[in-house]
Amino acid sequence: MPGVDDRASELRARRASRSRAIRRRRAGAIAFAAALALAVIGIVIAGRSSPSATHESVSGATARSVVGALAPYSALPSPRAGRPSGGGAAPTAAQLAAVERLARYGLPLFCGGRSKRVVALTFDDGPGPYTGLAIRKLRENHVRATFFVVGKEIPAYPGWVRRERPVAAMGDHTLTHPFLPALGPAEMVDQIAGAKALIEHAGGERVALFRPPYEGRTPAIDHEARALGMLEVLWNVDSGDSLGAEYAGIEHNVLAGLHPGSIILMHENRGQTIRALPTIFAALGHDHLRAVTVPELIEQDPPSLAKLRAGGHGCGVVHQAGNGA
Repeated sequence: MPGVDDRASELRARRASRSRAIRRRRAGAIAFAAALALAVIGIVIAGRSSPSATHESVSGATARSVVGALAPYSALPSPRAGRPSGGGAAPTAAQLAAVERLARYGLPLFCGGRSKRVVALTFDDGPGPYTGLAIRKLRENHVRATFFVVGKEIPAYPGWVRRERPVAAMGDHTLTHPFLPALGPAEMVDQIAGAKALIEHAGGERVALFRPPYEGRTPAIDHEARALGMLEVLWNVDSGDSLGAEYAGIEHNVLAGLHPGSIILMHENRGQTIRALPTIFAALGHDHLRAVTVPELIEQDPPSLAKLRAGGHGCGVVHQAGNGA
């Protein structure tokens, strides 16, 4: 029988192997993000240098650049074989039209209306190590959500964005999750437009929603989202998971805000959040509420124009401060 020293050596070897695999994955993701950013910057600058270039043509060039940058990663294996069939929770034409109507105002969405018993669960910062668990729990409980995806995580977790489609709509959460107001105009555009193109390529559906990291907004950022045809989506209920809340605290924060029209902020890369989901789902059923995607919420129960113009205060947000969104 192997001795204690042998078992300890084997354990150390396994840990070292896992650490090397993690480092390789992170290195690949960083290299991808760097190459992608350079490609996008070149395309955007070239487009701006031409007086005849329109925003749409620059965006189209950005998309082609992103797709080309993905080529070296196209052979990366998915976590599991196969792909989901059907459109899943991808927005319908009617839902996209409803989103576009609100996006034209150039104002962020904090919540929906109050006339229907629907809420929107949203998850930021993925895909990540808990994405598979999040998808499984959503599917098992027949719950729909919205995932705001960070572009640099896509090559680190290949295949997962497409696997989210049966249970969620997709949103743009930038390429590398920076505080956008601290960036120059070109870098800000790269972050938003590049991520949109990358997510659309990886997920196979149009991205019509945008969420700025840390709630970082300026008129220029608002304008860019609107120019790209995206609605800025914030929230009126913060689970507190990015601030370190454990599962019981996450449950308390979410349940306290489960009201018709609420948009709830969570993060799919937090184990404590995944642990809190069964309690949250049970509360939805107890309160006769249905969790839908953000496009579904907007189509079924949009906010009034007065509420949209009132911003967070119109949706009961007492304090709006940057967090880990």
